[in-house]
Amino acid sequence: MKLVGAFLKMIRLPNLFFIVLTQILFHTAILHKLLLPIGSRPVIDGWDYLFLSAASVLIAAAGYIINDYFDVNIDQVNKPKANVVDVVVSRRGAMALHFVMSGVGLLLSGWVAWRTGLWYILIGNFVCVLLLFAYSVALKRQLLSGNIVISLLTAWVILVLSLSEIGSHLLTGFEVLETEGKILRIGILYAGFAFISSLIREAIKDIEDMQGDAKYGCRTMPIVWGVNTTKVYIAVWLIVILALLVILQVYVARFEWWWAMAYSVVFIVAPFVFILLQLYKAKTQKDYHQLSNWTKLAMLTGIFSMIFFYFYL
Repeated sequence: MKLVGAFLKMIRLPNLFFIVLTQILFHTAILHKLLLPIGSRPVIDGWDYLFLSAASVLIAAAGYIINDYFDVNIDQVNKPKANVVDVVVSRRGAMALHFVMSGVGLLLSGWVAWRTGLWYILIGNFVCVLLLFAYSVALKRQLLSGNIVISLLTAWVILVLSLSEIGSHLLTGFEVLETEGKILRIGILYAGFAFISSLIREAIKDIEDMQGDAKYGCRTMPIVWGVNTTKVYIAVWLIVILALLVILQVYVARFEWWWAMAYSVVFIVAPFVFILLQLYKAKTQKDYHQLSNWTKLAMLTGIFSMIFFYFYL
């Protein structure tokens, strides 16, 4: 039982839930809803969709495991009670799990690519595996590069489904092109939201983990630039995402999507405003941990907003 608990802690089960939820909502509330009126279905559907979602989860879980493998010493400083590798699971066992889960994820990706003819899925997920390994070995210890990689991989969870519909339908005409355009715009909207939110959260986590990172020679933002400059960096991205959200509300008001607007203001805009206000006051590791959780909450409520497309489109 202890081993099962350790495994679930290593693969970050709540984060994997994020991936599954994101892809389910995008696939159901957006792709199916938009494609049904033109007599079509998502290119990645049924078993292909289930295999792709499983591949996304396995590759992400493998990435978390390899990250713990290379972060054993740092985690003993930053979060000693949460350390699993070399405590419950051996380093060799963790490495084996990483390769098995990555391998199965790539096999599933290859199956979906072969079935649909969308070979970018296999290539993209293979690049994800390489980037996650590179992130764990070196990139996360470098200025900005690790944060950008994680943010891009977060956005990929949505883009992999959105891009599959572009130019893939046998029907032609204005209605099909308009539908594909909507899918691409919504995909970019949520991928952009995921990217910026991840940049914010990764920078906050860098401050939270500064003590252990500094001890083992990492060159993250707060170590290289200082905490105050990193706070300015975070605040800039918070202002950017808030400005984009406000512009989006003005745009949506034309369609009278009042419930969606109310939801966005209360459950997405307000948490980001709260994070911005609390960022200035934050001083302790506990403060930054709470801000990280608030950012994750705002990301979750942002994902849930996809539900409104099911009712309004």
